[in-house]
Amino acid sequence: MKQDTPERSVRALRVGEQVRHILSEILARGDVHDDTLAKHMVSVTEVRMSPDLRHATAFVKPLLGEDEEAVLKALRTNTAYLQREVAARVRTKFAAKLKFLADDSFDEGTRIDTLLRKPEVARDLDES
Repeated sequence: MKQDTPERSVRALRVGEQVRHILSEILARGDVHDDTLAKHMVSVTEVRMSPDLRHATAFVKPLLGEDEEAVLKALRTNTAYLQREVAARVRTKFAAKLKFLADDSFDEGTRIDTLLRKPEVARDLDES
């Protein structure tokens, strides 16, 4: 079976969403004993799974975007614990290796919105 068949994609999306919920729950409950994470509410906005489900990239954003680098460092420091917790709750053949990245999609959306509101751009859009 090919890697990019719809079934694989749906499965990767489903598992990614499971992992996102688990990570969100762990972080919201404060199960990770880390001073930095205890001080910040962290949103797990998306988890993208590799086609073989062995790797998971979690996109995170601290509330109000504060101390993003410190939060990422704390998550990376506690990756082993988080991987064990996720592996215990998700039924897959292999435990996924977690990788944490900052979610820049909100910043990108704000940048695009700002561009669209510029008078010269708005004028060009109105002429369509």
